[in-house]
Amino acid sequence: MLEKQPVSEQRITDCLITNYGIEVSTLTFLPLGADMHASVYKAQAYDQSSYFVKLKRGHNPDISPLIIGLLQDAGIKQIIPIFKTIYGHPTQRIDDFTLTVSPFIEGQDGFSRALTEDQWVTFGTILRQVHEIEVPHPIQAMLRRESYSPQWRDAVRSLYVHIESKPKGDEIALQLLAFMKQHTTSIQRLVERAEQLAQKLQEQLPEFVLCHSDIHGGNLLMDGSDAIIYIVDWDAPIMAPKERDLMFIGGGVANVWNQLHEEDLFYQGYGKSEVNMEILAYYRHERIVEDIALYGQQLLLTTTGGQDRIESYKHFVAQFEPQGVVEIAFKTDESLAI
Repeated sequence: MLEKQPVSEQRITDCLITNYGIEVSTLTFLPLGADMHASVYKAQAYDQSSYFVKLKRGHNPDISPLIIGLLQDAGIKQIIPIFKTIYGHPTQRIDDFTLTVSPFIEGQDGFSRALTEDQWVTFGTILRQVHEIEVPHPIQAMLRRESYSPQWRDAVRSLYVHIESKPKGDEIALQLLAFMKQHTTSIQRLVERAEQLAQKLQEQLPEFVLCHSDIHGGNLLMDGSDAIIYIVDWDAPIMAPKERDLMFIGGGVANVWNQLHEEDLFYQGYGKSEVNMEILAYYRHERIVEDIALYGQQLLLTTTGGQDRIESYKHFVAQFEPQGVVEIAFKTDESLAI
């Protein structure tokens, strides 16, 4: 995000020195990601080593380091490790935030750079390995489990009153309200179809596997070569049907990964697997519903965010562009009737 979390850079630098033994020479804010509750930095040390520093609001269980360790123990090399503090802790608290440190990898993400054919195949191979990992029961007990919750659908429904009432708010809020009013039919279709599919899927018993849960192009990092890719941001893993991750392949998030030949290459690496199209359609609808809820709540119910409000509005609108996530979700659903 473009706006920093309310923790001073000096406070972060002091934390890195005290808790990690990193003698920081410079700390640079990086305007990356869409998580409005997180900020990321590049810390350059006097010994010329560099670190990726993430500051996220809240004190969650250390599930991300546990999952990263599990993946590395399984021999998956495309995972960036997390550095422990000098006291052996995988994370460090700063006020109301949690700080994590990992090696800094120079490169570009899948939003900025197209994957090569080999990288698509490699990506498929890696994700199949992730889905086949046996997660120990103590770790499973700490993980979220898919429940097809109506949380985000209810949140979007609660925004309908703002669309129907007299517009009010700052310029961004007014623009969003006008856009939502133009696309009311599509928004309601997304919510209601996600609801119908959720109710249907609750009666099924698909196999649950370890899923990243947000494996879009922004969370795939490529270094300077054409060979190495990394899956990053393991903050929200979940036990769910494999389609929780597979819906991103061909899903069109940020209007990339929406070409048929990319899917073909991915599944060359992933291997043969029966994809449940109803589950895929549910996730493609539900993820859009979640984004509508989050961006809508941020822009209509608050005036916070500064420059991030503009970025959030752009993300919201982009979902409805040609070959974007909304069009692809509807096409996926329509394919069920064929």
